[in-house]
Amino acid sequence: MDIGLDRLVNMLNDMAQLSMKAVELAVQSFMEGQNLQDEVFQLSEKLRWLQDEASDLAVELIARYQPVARDLRFLRSAMEVAYGFSRFGRYAYDIAQIIPTFGELKDCEKRVVSEVSDVVKEMIQLSIKSFTERRVDLASSLERMDSFIDRAYRDHVDQSINRSGVKRCDMAIMLMLRYLERIADHATYIGDSVEYIVEGVRRPRK
Repeated sequence: MDIGLDRLVNMLNDMAQLSMKAVELAVQSFMEGQNLQDEVFQLSEKLRWLQDEASDLAVELIARYQPVARDLRFLRSAMEVAYGFSRFGRYAYDIAQIIPTFGELKDCEKRVVSEVSDVVKEMIQLSIKSFTERRVDLASSLERMDSFIDRAYRDHVDQSINRSGVKRCDMAIMLMLRYLERIADHATYIGDSVEYIVEGVRRPRK
C-alpha cells in the first residue's frame, strides 16, 4: 500500500504545480491582454485527466487494502484535493477566455484584479504547502484570505451596479474576480481537507 500512497502523493504534487502554472498564465493573459487560452486549455485538460487517475487510484487502494484511520482519511481527502487542483485549471481556462471574448482591455483599471490575483496565487501556494507538509495551521490563514477575496468581489459588484456609463470593463473585471473567488474557495477547501487528514474532524465553515 505504501507504494500506492507514494504514487498518489507524487500525482497530486504534479497536479499542484500544473494548477499553479495554469492560474499564473491565465492571470498574465488578462493583465497583459494576451490570448493564452490554448496554452491554459492544455493544462486544464491535463489536470482533468490527472484528477481521474488520482481518484481511480485512491478508490483502488481503498478497495484492495481496506485502510482505516489516517490512511483512509488521506485517501478520501486525496480525491477532494485532486478535484480542487482540477478546478484551479478549469477556472484558469475560464479566465483565459476573457480577452478573446472582450478584446483589448488596456484602458480598464485593473488595480483590484492585480491585488486579488496576488492573494489568490498566494492562497494556491499555501494550499499546496498545507497539503504536502500536512500544515493544519495554514487552514485558518486560507480562510482569512478567502474572506478578503469575497469582499473584493462583492465591493466591485456593488460599485458596478451604481456606476453609470460603459460597462465593458466592469463586466470583464467582474468575471475575472468571480473566477478568482472560486479558485480561492477551492484553495480553502484543500486546507479543510488537510485538517481532516491530520485531526479526523471537519470544522464548520464560517
